[in-house]
Amino acid sequence: MIDANVVQGLDKTILIDIDIRHSLDADIEGIYQLYSQSSCYSETLQQPFASLQVWQKRLLDLADNFYSLVAIRDGEVIGQIGMEVFCNPRRKHVANIGMAVHEDFRGMGIASALLEAMVSLAQNWLAIRRIELEVYTDNHLAISLYKKHGFVIEGEMREYAFRNGEYIDAFLMANVRD
Repeated sequence: MIDANVVQGLDKTILIDIDIRHSLDADIEGIYQLYSQSSCYSETLQQPFASLQVWQKRLLDLADNFYSLVAIRDGEVIGQIGMEVFCNPRRKHVANIGMAVHEDFRGMGIASALLEAMVSLAQNWLAIRRIELEVYTDNHLAISLYKKHGFVIEGEMREYAFRNGEYIDAFLMANVRD
């Protein structure tokens, strides 16, 4: 568990008490609530109106190659990041991440703290050399965050996903540890 009393934001430092730890079964409802927010499902590949049962099925008994960290403030889930480590023997040095932060806690460094914790886990404990992610090309705040943490744009995927009635492009970004 990480106790982050001072969290660095993109443009400011805010004093906030959060704990970052692996998600527990008891956190599933909070994660479900998080991804029920319009901006959270719109900026990820999650669906609107997903049921609690969908999230329970996804997060109960996680596979050995999947990690889920949460940011907790006053007992409430305010952010989540998931990472899948690839099992293919030729790609087992690679992982893919996705994340969301509660709308009321954006700009406070929560995403930075989650990302730092997951990158540290991947690189320092799991021998991951390449961390990949996909981010919509119009999500400028997320792109800035990822660049701040060493991710670079490696390509653009046209019509990557269908969102709100239209196809949207995405960047493939990666952080490759030399």
